[in-house]
Amino acid sequence: MAVAGAVVSFSISSALVKWAATPGAVIAFWRMVGAVLAWWLVLVVLRLATGRPFPSRQTWRAVVPAGLFFGANISLFFTAVTKTSIAHAEFITSLSPLLLVPAGAVIFGEQPRWRALGWGLVSLVGIAIVLAFGPPSGNATVGGDLLMLVVLCTWVGYLVSARRARATVEVVDFMSTVMPVGMLTASPIAFVLAGDDLWPLSDKAWVSAALLTVLTGMLAHGLIAIAQRAVDVGVIATMQVAQPALAVGWAYLIVDEEIRLAQVPGMVLVLVGLVAFTLATRRRLPPPVDDAPAILVDHAG
Repeated sequence: MAVAGAVVSFSISSALVKWAATPGAVIAFWRMVGAVLAWWLVLVVLRLATGRPFPSRQTWRAVVPAGLFFGANISLFFTAVTKTSIAHAEFITSLSPLLLVPAGAVIFGEQPRWRALGWGLVSLVGIAIVLAFGPPSGNATVGGDLLMLVVLCTWVGYLVSARRARATVEVVDFMSTVMPVGMLTASPIAFVLAGDDLWPLSDKAWVSAALLTVLTGMLAHGLIAIAQRAVDVGVIATMQVAQPALAVGWAYLIVDEEIRLAQVPGMVLVLVGLVAFTLATRRRLPPPVDDAPAILVDHAG
């Protein structure tokens, strides 16, 4: 139930960004501000209730790389969502496992099943179909799709650096430090891309930023942290494959984005390829150490 709740919370983020009718970098900036305040409120409450110390200097140092990647990722992701269709954005970013497996082998010395990467080709074919058969009257653009590839790379960078940090940093300390560090990259991107639009915001923009703060900045990450102690990481990753499909559904309901029938086979291929890829690689994954692998299954936003 916790994983299902997290998947639903993450899946609605793209539609909420587009619904706000505001530059994505602006929503990202205020969503980050809201998340910083919310997580530090949690820290203050815990300190008053239990005497729990604030994050140490060593914690801040460990989290810096992950925070910088995260701030860039969320700003660029929210911007790209407003420049391409949600279907394109979500299915492109869903390919992150195909980059994470080689990265894990090179950086962490993991030994995945390399044959599983063959299933990645199935997903790539599916992505090609989704991109090629988008509605001609839609708002997908080549520039937006290319920006999503940059987003994909920053997300992989975040996941890799986050895994290093989470080896020594627990969930609450990690989230409460990664958010303010992320402001160091999210803020300049927001000022460059949308300077004059940062203030004032429309009512819809404030509602979107507030909902994203609660749904993704707090709820989704918290649910994943709860689930990882009782649910196998492979199961979590497999369940999250449903996220792009749910996001497309939210896009249709909230912002009335058109979905062409010709795109559906491509979406199915992406999901099938990623499920098979996840099931094939999980056999060689080492047993979880504490809850560090949980950060590897979070989605952008």
